[in-house]
Amino acid sequence: MSQVNKLLHHWLLKSVSDKAFAWLEQKQTQIASGAAERVFFTAFSAVPRYLGKQDLQLTFQDLEAAQDVIPGWYPGHWSVDQAGRTLLLLALLHDDAQGYVRCLPRATPMLDQVFSTADMGELVALYQSLPLLPHPELHRHRAAEGIRSNMTNVFQAIALRNPYPADYLDNAAWNQMVLKALFVASPLHLIWGLDRRANPELARMLADYAHERWAATRPVTPEIWRPIGQFADSAIITDLEKVLANGDIADQEAAALACAESPLPEAQTLLSRYPDLESSIQQGNLTWSSFSRDRLSVHK
Repeated sequence: MSQVNKLLHHWLLKSVSDKAFAWLEQKQTQIASGAAERVFFTAFSAVPRYLGKQDLQLTFQDLEAAQDVIPGWYPGHWSVDQAGRTLLLLALLHDDAQGYVRCLPRATPMLDQVFSTADMGELVALYQSLPLLPHPELHRHRAAEGIRSNMTNVFQAIALRNPYPADYLDNAAWNQMVLKALFVASPLHLIWGLDRRANPELARMLADYAHERWAATRPVTPEIWRPIGQFADSAIITDLEKVLANGDIADQEAAALACAESPLPEAQTLLSRYPDLESSIQQGNLTWSSFSRDRLSVHK
């Protein structure tokens, strides 16, 4: 049994009844043994009826264990039915990678079928599970579909608290995901790998987005400056100067952090005009982590 399986089993054992857990184990065994497709689809649909929809009862140690197995995996918001459905997905036969993931001339693999027929709740479980599934490099097209979804819950299942996009998407898809997160007002700090995957093209896209918002006299989330700072050019530094001069405290702190990350001398000169913010950053009291914790509402 894989480490992911072991963790999910352990968490469900303490979160659902013995009867419900026995039902799930029976279905897993049948699916792993090559049972008929209807066994998988019937079980996948029935999971909430047998297990319920309550949250998993996870401790801090459980969350640390998840990070140890797959960096970026955060099941703290998962429900028991989502965990149960993930276990059923993991039971699917997957030795033939292409047959497991893609449509073949004579048959449609069960993974394709379940994505195609899933309702919104099932899609959330499916997209949350992507980093846990076998052959993760072959699921990029699925992740792209989730990013294009007009259902916010489905989009957030792949975009937030999910290591899959940062680990497997190319820059074009990644940048579109971050930009869409802004459009649907999703918190950027919950995007795993946001700092690691920052890039010059994304910085330009986000700066353009900020200008569009300003032109329409609409607010700009201070988080927008987080992926921009290290790639700021002179025009962006002018934007940061505007934010530092006219923004509220959250705006100013974010702009100061962006300046601190820029290698350009003019960014450091601009930051030096705000000695309190500069000192707070230098002493480690103001970081992006503390900013997200103290200035931004926690997304549920």
